Amino acid sequence: MDAHTAPTPPPSAQPRPAIQDLGGSLIREVANAGMGRPDVLPFWFGESDQPTPQFIRDAAIASLASGETFYSENLGRPWLREGIAAYLQRLHGRGFEVGRIAAVASGDMGLMLANQLLVSPGDRVVAVTPLWPNLLEMPRILGAQVERVPLQVRDGRWSLDLDRLLEALTPETRMLVLNSPNNPTGWTLDEAALAPILAHCRQRGIWILSDDVYERLVYDPVARSAPSLLRHADAEDRIISVNSCSKAWLMTGWRMGWMVVPPALEAALGKVIEYNFSCIFEPVQRAAATALAQGEAHIAQLRAGLVETRRLLSGALRAVPGVEVPEAGGAMYVFFRLQGQDDSLALAKRLVREAGLGLAPGNAFGPEGRGWLRWCHATSDGERLLEGVRRLERFVR
Repeated sequence: MDAHTAPTPPPSAQPRPAIQDLGGSLIREVANAGMGRPDVLPFWFGESDQPTPQFIRDAAIASLASGETFYSENLGRPWLREGIAAYLQRLHGRGFEVGRIAAVASGDMGLMLANQLLVSPGDRVVAVTPLWPNLLEMPRILGAQVERVPLQVRDGRWSLDLDRLLEALTPETRMLVLNSPNNPTGWTLDEAALAPILAHCRQRGIWILSDDVYERLVYDPVARSAPSLLRHADAEDRIISVNSCSKAWLMTGWRMGWMVVPPALEAALGKVIEYNFSCIFEPVQRAAATALAQGEAHIAQLRAGLVETRRLLSGALRAVPGVEVPEAGGAMYVFFRLQGQDDSLALAKRLVREAGLGLAPGNAFGPEGRGWLRWCHATSDGERLLEGVRRLERFVR
């Protein structure tokens, strides 16, 4: 090279293409436009406006005070794993070996760990949608292709076309992703649908990743939880259940969850935990164990509140001209749409700017959510919900 020739500049620093192709969170995009504004009523995020119950916080405080600040086992402290197994036995009426259970740093992390265990570049993943975007982007980060099976509104209620789902689950499918009760719609899988889905996936060797974070938040007063694959499956079935303390125990900021896996995955799961986060802070584990052991009265109170706030919000929204509010079985959201409004992102931004109302745009959950809005009703103040509806109605009119 001539001494006077300028060297070719290196290419600009960029992440790999799969990461460049990821979309940013549209919920965050809307929230960022309104955060810090005292005139905005925020219902955009999926969490309660109440803090973690005191008895759970006290367990963490006591752990800190006693100096439990060291590394722990990859899969979680044995007493926590035993506590999770005991909780699951009480809930589902069957035993769970501790070797199938791992404590993980949030349900979100558990879902990513499941993808790391199972998904390779080029794999085919099927998901029931609309869906929390993290569940759709995680397989894509790992190079998989995601096919969507959309929910439909039938007779005024969110429902799944089971035949369409089974048709999509071809022998080439690596994994099915289910979230029931569903974020954002609140759709809840029927008990009768569990057996055909499980049999179909068994026959074709398809893994099922079940996001069960909302399983306790159902509106049926006689059901302890939503219909669950864990009640029907054998230990060796290709099912990974991921759960979290975030929703039912109001522990969103603690980042504490768990996984139930087939026994053959225990060793591999310990490895991927080591290379992702190593272990969970022990005071958080103490808090989780206390929540699972002592939290039933709290969950009953929370559920009763969610039933009431959904009734209040849905009824008020249906009185607004042009609003459609399908029924649902659980979670903490009302997923609704305004007649003639197709761009929910632009609509959500306008509601923040012009009405002081913060909602999540439906297309944050995929193209099926275009034109829809998600309203989190996990609040102890029903008047705030009604004031939000009044602001929406003034905007519409």
